Order: sequence, then structure tokens, then C-alpha cells
Amino acid sequence: MKLKQWFSGILSALFMWSAASVMSLSALAVSAQAADEPEVVVYSSRKEHLIKPVFDAFTKETGIKVSYLTGKDNALIERVKAEGRATPADVLMTVDAGNLWYAASQDLFQPIQTQQVAKAIPAHLRDPQGLWTGLSIRARTIVYSTERVKPDELSSYEALAEPQWKGRLCLRTAKKVYTKSLVSALLAHNGQDKTEQMVKGWVSNLASAPMAKDSHIMDAILAGQCDVGLVNTYYFGRLQEKQPDVALKLFWANQNSTGTHVNVSGAGVLKHAKHPELANKLLSWLVSEQAQGLFASLNKEYPANPEVPADPLVAKWGRFKQDDLNLQKVGALQADAVRLMQRMGYR
Repeated sequence: MKLKQWFSGILSALFMWSAASVMSLSALAVSAQAADEPEVVVYSSRKEHLIKPVFDAFTKETGIKVSYLTGKDNALIERVKAEGRATPADVLMTVDAGNLWYAASQDLFQPIQTQQVAKAIPAHLRDPQGLWTGLSIRARTIVYSTERVKPDELSSYEALAEPQWKGRLCLRTAKKVYTKSLVSALLAHNGQDKTEQMVKGWVSNLASAPMAKDSHIMDAILAGQCDVGLVNTYYFGRLQEKQPDVALKLFWANQNSTGTHVNVSGAGVLKHAKHPELANKLLSWLVSEQAQGLFASLNKEYPANPEVPADPLVAKWGRFKQDDLNLQKVGALQADAVRLMQRMGYR
């Protein structure tokens, strides 16, 4: 009986070893196959529906697979910091120059090694050290009620602090990075004293407490709660696509001075990228004419490459003078902008 049990145990062990060996060999085969397949890994704060079609097109053209993880800007940046050399990510794709600047300040990027980026993207939309580049443009400008405001009443960000807009202005919360970047740019142009007076005037003119989203600002204008506000243009594009006859229009701010404030969604190659060559190939493709139209039109943004036409809906808004302040400066001044807004009671 004991001999039978012993023999049975030996057979079971042999079977388990054989099964494990087969599984190990299969795993090795899969790993080898995966190793032979070129792949670049992207951490992206742009949502999946805005990047998957772009990555699919890149893979179709180049044969290079893109694996990606989406999440919030700050969470992804902190994840890369925590992962350190072990990070699987090759590229960090995020929105707003403030986030790109912060990632660069944390030593997360390496210089971009492709000349196509510098050739295609204007200098003010790129890091001066080549650590990141803009991929699409979103202007932050004035939106107004076509029923209660005439275009000739509008001119600049600074003019929204004037008494005529008392109780008629809606703004997004100062906590949002888009607000911080705009005030940073105005601080760079106007200095502390003038910017403080402007922000103080904004706060005095508010029709309600600052709002959580740009879409809330447009809803408030349509509801008659306020008459003017500041929004990123792609929010207006989304609304206009759904409601072509919406009683709102964009006004290009500061056309007689610094130009309308622009920001970007952008990307950089991570310092500890395992596939830097593939990462640079991806960035080269993303600034190409083929990719730029797709990347920008999915979110009703402007292509960062000026040679690429905007989406037809976006093009209808007309041309405008951009603020050509380098966006690295916008990121570097954000802490000062936050302190200034706090002093002026802008929350």
C-alpha cells in the first residue's frame, strides 16, 4: 500500500513538473515574442478617447505598438517619480505648460533627440532645453453672450477688471492650472503691481464664486447669471459642435498688445525610458502633418504645427495673434501667481 502511494506521488510530481515546464516554456516563448515586437509605453493625462485613435494610426504606419496608462496629471507625475529607474514608461503626455514645467523641474525628462520637433513646433511652445514639446494648442480667451454684449465692448484680460463688468464676470477657480498659467503669463508681461490690480478688479466684478469647470462658465452665461467669462477654446468647440446656434462667441483677447494667451498639451521623453529611440519616433510622428490634424481635431484644439490646418469648426473662429511668451516661463511663475491670487482674494 505504501509502495503504491509512493509510486503515485512520484507520478504526480513528474506530472506537475512537466506541466510547470510547459508553462514556463510557453511564458518564455510569449516573452520572446513580445521582446521582438517594438513597443513604446506612454503615461497620459489625455483621456483614452483622445489618444487611442492617434496611437492606433501611429502603430498602423510604423508597426510600433503603443501601450498606455491614463490618469490625472499630478498622479502620473508622482508615479513616475516614485518608480524612478524602474518605470516602464517611455513618454509622459500631459496638459498645460505648468505640468510639463513641473515634470521637467523634477528631473523626469531627457532632451528630445529628434530634429523634427524643433522644425515643426514654434519655439515658444517648447522647452528651451528641449525637454518637452507642445503637441496641440488651447487658447484661453474671452467668451461672451451674443445677446447682452457687443464685441466692441471687449478688448483684453486686463479690461475685464474695469467697473463696467461689475457683477457680469464669471471665472474658473484659481486652483485650476489653466487659471494659474494665464495669471503667470500676465504677471510676466505686466509685473506684480499691475497684475494685482487686475486680479483685484476681477474679484470685484464676479457675478458668483469662481466655478469648477469652463463648461459651468458657459452655462452661467447662457442662463443670464453673467455676461462674459474666460474659457479654453476647446470647451467652446465641444459646446458649439453640439449646439451650432449657441448664443455665445469667442473674443480674442489682447490683440493690440501681447496677444491671446495660449497653452498646450504636450509630451517629453522620460529620463529612465527603456525605449528612448521609439519614444523619439513617436514624438517625431506626433508633430507631423498627418498626425497633428488628428491629434488636435479630436479635442477641438489647434495644431501646434502651424503648417497644419485646424479642424473646420475651429477654423471658423478666425485667426488670432498668439502670445509668444515661452511657456517654460509660464510654468516657472506659477507659484508667484498663486500667492498673488491668494493675496487678492481670488479663490
